Amino acid sequence: MDFVTIVAVLAIFQFIVFSVLVGKARETYGVKAPAVQGHEMFDRAFRVQMNTLEQLVCFLPALLLANLYYSDGFVALLGSVYLVGRLIYRQAYVKDPSTRTVGFVLSLLPTVVLLIAAFTGAITA
Repeated sequence: MDFVTIVAVLAIFQFIVFSVLVGKARETYGVKAPAVQGHEMFDRAFRVQMNTLEQLVCFLPALLLANLYYSDGFVALLGSVYLVGRLIYRQAYVKDPSTRTVGFVLSLLPTVVLLIAAFTGAITA
């Protein structure tokens, strides 16, 4: 079983779910496209989606590159922390944006560790 690929697919699915939730918030709070601001609860959902996209651009390559040099289990475990961190981030941000820090750190830290792992692996290969 390729755990790293599973984590990568789950990260993409998670982003899709967050995107669908933005669509639902758009409908619930009456924010007509193409507007990206409106009701505060829509704005929160939209910011979660955009921040997740920003993180995903760094996370996915870091995940896949680190897996070239390190074990599937280690890399997948770090990737799983990212997934949990994004979920915590979303729940906190929608409830109260000032409480998002734990989720943010739990998504950013694994990405940074994976990037460092990929970099050191490439240097020592």
